[in-house]
Amino acid sequence: MANTQQGFETRAERVAEDERRIQDGIEAKEARSFQSDGDQPPAQTGAREYPVPPMPGKHLEKPGREADLTLQPMWDAPFYKGSGKLEGKVALITGADSGIGRAVAVLFAREGCDVAIGYLEESDDALTTKAAIEKEGRRAILLPGDVSEASYAEAAVKRTVDELGGLDILVNNAAFQEHAASIEDITYEHFDRTLKTNLYGYFNMAKAAAPHLKPGSAIINTGSVTGLEGSKELLDYSMTKGGIHAFTRSLAGSLIKKGVRVNAVAPGPVWTPLNPADRQGKDLEQFGKQTPMGRPAQPEEIAPAFVFLASPQTSSYITGEILPIIGGY
Repeated sequence: MANTQQGFETRAERVAEDERRIQDGIEAKEARSFQSDGDQPPAQTGAREYPVPPMPGKHLEKPGREADLTLQPMWDAPFYKGSGKLEGKVALITGADSGIGRAVAVLFAREGCDVAIGYLEESDDALTTKAAIEKEGRRAILLPGDVSEASYAEAAVKRTVDELGGLDILVNNAAFQEHAASIEDITYEHFDRTLKTNLYGYFNMAKAAAPHLKPGSAIINTGSVTGLEGSKELLDYSMTKGGIHAFTRSLAGSLIKKGVRVNAVAPGPVWTPLNPADRQGKDLEQFGKQTPMGRPAQPEEIAPAFVFLASPQTSSYITGEILPIIGGY
């Protein structure tokens, strides 16, 4: 019996030694990893190389003009080849003058879609988007105005239908964002503007568009990672983006009986005028560095998701979904 017990103890000691050897191996690798993590360059996983932090720290005056950025966002997607996924369709895109909206408009046009360009007042940017759409061989019209006004939404939809011959796709993308260190720093004017643009605006546009949408049509809302995870310095903005996600799922259930799909794309940090018109200095320079990819997305990296969700060829069985594009987990 004693020999048997001694055998157990001997084997147990060997197992313990094996465990310590495994532990030592992992810890040595981790030590090397920790030492080199700071030297790891941001991930480049696309068809071309994208800018990495530090980003230019120049602050923009709201609403933010893309033409004023020292580092221009990459939106033209030269490696993206159209294949007629939206052939003969008409889209109305709010906030299409710049950023994600412009990139979506260009890819929609490349897929065969005419585009109505909704924007606030950034006429130079909007004209650039219009020229890019026309370069793709499609028609474009300009719709300046404030989405928080129901009368604007109705007029924008009417002009789209009258001048482009119908409406098949609505992209709700216009947004207002301004950070604040504390809830005490958010004035009621600030809070009201965020909700009016980001929630009322989406509701107004969807309500105006719904009567014109036919089976096979789609609504795509731009959400945000802040609507999934929250953001302590974007309290009101995060609140609206979470509301947009809920609105997406609810509206999807409401409109499916008409054969209309409703989905949302929830981006992480993207290099567009929205953030330089909010942040400045070191905060802006480090924009996107906190993601696993170590950099912000460029608009052309987000836009293909909108094509996917807009086309009945690629997403006919998808509605009520929130698609995060946040640079990893």
